[in-house]
Amino acid sequence: MIEYDKFQKSLKHLEVQYENYSTIDKNLPELIQEAVAESVIQRFETCYDCMWKVLKRYLSEELGLPEVPNSPKPIFKIANENQLFASTIEQWLKYADLRIATSHDYSGEKALAALELMGDFIDDALGLYQTMSGQSWE
Repeated sequence: MIEYDKFQKSLKHLEVQYENYSTIDKNLPELIQEAVAESVIQRFETCYDCMWKVLKRYLSEELGLPEVPNSPKPIFKIANENQLFASTIEQWLKYADLRIATSHDYSGEKALAALELMGDFIDDALGLYQTMSGQSWE
């Protein structure tokens, strides 16, 4: 049986922190605003890592696919072939590239690119969670 708890918890934390980022008081000191933005990116990294690992188990255990690769992009392609995604494979590959980029650099440009994709990632991850777990999002 696949445990979805870590994926669910990491996604909830990302969702909450992204909401904090989206509604942050722009009068707060810049350092605090940057810390919230960095926290969103770190929570994305955690959620992304939990998500693709659960997806790998789902493909293997629930769909019975033999020899599922051990890296996100090939897993996303297989998931797409099995119609597990509501959005395009290109979108999921953007998330994979984003994860690689954020692990090396939180510079303004890369952080901004990450934050611009975060709402879409959260929506897509929620959809994938519901598809895999069969549970509605609370």
